Amino acid sequence: MSEPIAIPDNLKDCQTLVQSQAAIITSQGQQLAELGVEMEKLRKLLSFCINGHQSEKRILPADNQKWLPFESSEEFQVARAEAESQAEAIVQTYTVTRVTPKKKRDESLPKHLRRVEQIIEGSDTQKNCPTHGAREIIGYDTTETLVYNRPEIYVLVRKYPKYACPGNPGCGVTSPERPTSLVKGNRYDTSVAAAIVEYKWFHHMPIYRHQDIFAGSGWTPARSTLLNIVSQVQFVISPFIAYMTRLVQQDIGVGLDDTGCRMLLPKDPPQVIPGNAKSKRLAEKVAEARAKGDSSLQAKMWAYKGLHLARYNIFDFRVSRHRDGPDDFFRSSSRCIVQGDCFSGNLSVVIHSDGRLTLAACWGHARRKVVEATTYAKECELLLGMIQALYDIEERAKDWTWQERQALRERESTVILDVIRQWLDTTPLQDVLPKSDFADAIRYIRNHWQALNVYVHDGRIPIDNNSVEQLMKQVAMGRKAWLFVGSVEGGEQSAMMMTLVSSARRHDLDVGVYIKDVLDQLLAGCTDYHRLLPDVWKQSHPEAIREYRVEERRDKAERKQLNAARRRLAARCHRAD
Repeated sequence: MSEPIAIPDNLKDCQTLVQSQAAIITSQGQQLAELGVEMEKLRKLLSFCINGHQSEKRILPADNQKWLPFESSEEFQVARAEAESQAEAIVQTYTVTRVTPKKKRDESLPKHLRRVEQIIEGSDTQKNCPTHGAREIIGYDTTETLVYNRPEIYVLVRKYPKYACPGNPGCGVTSPERPTSLVKGNRYDTSVAAAIVEYKWFHHMPIYRHQDIFAGSGWTPARSTLLNIVSQVQFVISPFIAYMTRLVQQDIGVGLDDTGCRMLLPKDPPQVIPGNAKSKRLAEKVAEARAKGDSSLQAKMWAYKGLHLARYNIFDFRVSRHRDGPDDFFRSSSRCIVQGDCFSGNLSVVIHSDGRLTLAACWGHARRKVVEATTYAKECELLLGMIQALYDIEERAKDWTWQERQALRERESTVILDVIRQWLDTTPLQDVLPKSDFADAIRYIRNHWQALNVYVHDGRIPIDNNSVEQLMKQVAMGRKAWLFVGSVEGGEQSAMMMTLVSSARRHDLDVGVYIKDVLDQLLAGCTDYHRLLPDVWKQSHPEAIREYRVEERRDKAERKQLNAARRRLAARCHRAD
């Protein structure tokens, strides 16, 4: 226990003592505040360790709507009445009007599958009666059992007749024309190539595992053979991928993101081609890695997603996260809204575009920073409630035309955004510790406020970039399987294959069937690339659509709409109480 402080007898010394004690109290107060922040961080970390990752989606209680400050605003009252009317209609549709239950997936064995009948013979005691003799068959009890055989691999032998004039060798020999093949001598069908591409870039299986799959059907190829087939596929589809890329570059809106991808260092230093920024960047990164004694470098796989008309996913392999990649991609774009996080590289791409590009910031990133904040829990929940209101508006307009969606945003989202901005500028928030993670979240929203508002005035642009971020999972799944790419050429090959596979996957296609048909048509000389686009191709090949994926997406969208509608109605009931 500390000794009591002696009180001086004169006024001047008393004032000095009071000032020193006040300074100590102030310092201790700041320390207590910092310790409180640290304790809150540790509490949230402990919760994460126990409960796992916290979802960014918010299902907030009705009383979280208290932040709405425009109870007397005519504009707000009209918007709220319209939202609640739509909410009632949605709840009525999904919970009352539907008199028949939602159709469940048919789990019966498909009718189109080949049936092999097998009659089970009974024993002699079952066939014969001790009293009356032989029994007659009066019917059968039937069961159906699904049987799986490994895929059949067979050799197609084509015989091309040779024609000649008997006794007249001068006429020469004629024979039917051979079709253009994927490899020399038409040794491997496009179905084999489609299977290899599907296994690696859709099912994320490294090449060496393909040997086991094919060996189970009787063919054991060398890894070099499989890789050579993939190289031929790349050669054939290159013009088509370039066409698809140009369409995305010309779209009104493009989402972008990137993720890491390890690349082995080349044995020899790469040559720098004059005027080629890509070769220069590669040489710099290789030199940096060698200086550190590393055997590989952290490259990047970029993804570009067309947001309006060009509904395709384009992947681009680069050796760094430098803006060289996006610069090259958007060089041929005239006017485009680029959506992504506010990473400095993305910002610099927009800044150096001479006004051709506009950045639309992602509300998903802004929300994530608030969710991950470990301090000021009450303020975080309040801000998340406001952001959730923006997302609820998006759910209402998900199936609308982009013009209708834009009108709704300008009518209602702008009101919510005004509330958020006013709340961010209020005096109480000035007391937030500047080094806290909640302060970082506020600064992020304030600094990029204009970019966060871009989506409101164009219904073709989504509220966030989450759908592009999800494309990074496709890279991550492959990265866990094949670990690295062996060279720049290998990375570019993977990017091209992922473009084809991911775009087909985006439109719920049977990837293997689609790739085979694309290869067949390209080898046959098709230059009408438009009809090979996945969204166009599916219209003439409905049998190749994975209907269960379409149903899953529709059911998920309906659940989200219903939850959003119930939140709006719950808020109305809370106000009435």
